[in-house]
Amino acid sequence: MAGPGQARTKGSDPKVALAWAREHLFSSWGNTAVTLMIVYLLWKLMLPFLDWALVKAVWWSPDGKACRVEDSGACWALIADKHRFMLFGTYPFDAQWRPALASLIFVALYVVSAIRACWRPWLALVWLGGLAAIGVLMWGGVFGMVYVENERWGGLALTLLLATFGIAIAFPLSILLALARRSTMPVIRWLAIGYIELIRGVPLISLLFMASVMLPLFLPEGVTIDKLLRAQIAMILFAAAYLAEVVRGGLQAIPRGQYEAAQALGLSYWKMMGFIILPQALRISIPPLVNTFIGFFKDTSLVLIIGLFDLLTTVKVSLTEPKWTGFGVEAYIFASAVYFIFCFAMSRYSQALEASLGAAQSRGTNGAGKGVA
Repeated sequence: MAGPGQARTKGSDPKVALAWAREHLFSSWGNTAVTLMIVYLLWKLMLPFLDWALVKAVWWSPDGKACRVEDSGACWALIADKHRFMLFGTYPFDAQWRPALASLIFVALYVVSAIRACWRPWLALVWLGGLAAIGVLMWGGVFGMVYVENERWGGLALTLLLATFGIAIAFPLSILLALARRSTMPVIRWLAIGYIELIRGVPLISLLFMASVMLPLFLPEGVTIDKLLRAQIAMILFAAAYLAEVVRGGLQAIPRGQYEAAQALGLSYWKMMGFIILPQALRISIPPLVNTFIGFFKDTSLVLIIGLFDLLTTVKVSLTEPKWTGFGVEAYIFASAVYFIFCFAMSRYSQALEASLGAAQSRGTNGAGKGVA
């Protein structure tokens, strides 16, 4: 049973909401007019959209003819008919449960990694086991599963694979690059600066093109590197350069006194960075880091240039079928919804993590202050 204090808190919620609305939305005649105008515009826009998207929508039409009837709404029959190709690309139809399960394993790994109680050494083993299971599922060739070469991988599973491996490898590489750029050794510093500025000055499309077309020309005869691996390496090198600048910004924001205090304690360079400087720098850098992660996740769609069928590419290819031409809006809404779910989840988690780490630091600071007092 809720206590009196809880009852009063719940009862005061409407009052708090009204007070907030009065302060931010209706604080003056001008504010009130703008608020009412925005509400009116949203109302006028939402009604036709809901009518098109839900009321008059066509949910099932194998031949697509019902979608071409006059005054029909959104043709969601396209998604119903082509969703498997959009999500799994040219992967064998009877084996598409494998990339579906692999995608679920990716999501499960993300969720487990987002729980701070799971930040233990065994989490690395969970990731290794999960990635091994994903590799077995995608390639097959064991346990009675048909072998599927990675040229036939596509859709959501390929997007998640490129983004996950890209971020997982590029992030530690970016930390090393950021430290190298701030090194007191000129050779290491200038090599890091040259790499970062060179990569940041070249579009990702150019890197993918070079990895796909130019790199094989420089390999010895008979030596080949898988196309997917070449694309993954190009994306890792690209992401590492941008992330390195974000980490460097966090390192520069740390007061000089933190370095001096660590040195006064007799800590070595790597212990100082690992235990004192980097934790603070990475906490400061959470917003720009996640912003870069989100951009990198969306940039996976550029692998189209080298013939890989990621989620956005499979959506585009679905529209080439004659019966579904002219329904690109519905297809891109579907693709946008998938991208939005992952990007929004990353954004919200970063905000929660930043607030949690900030609160923990405040508690630690207050506790230290009381101890000194």
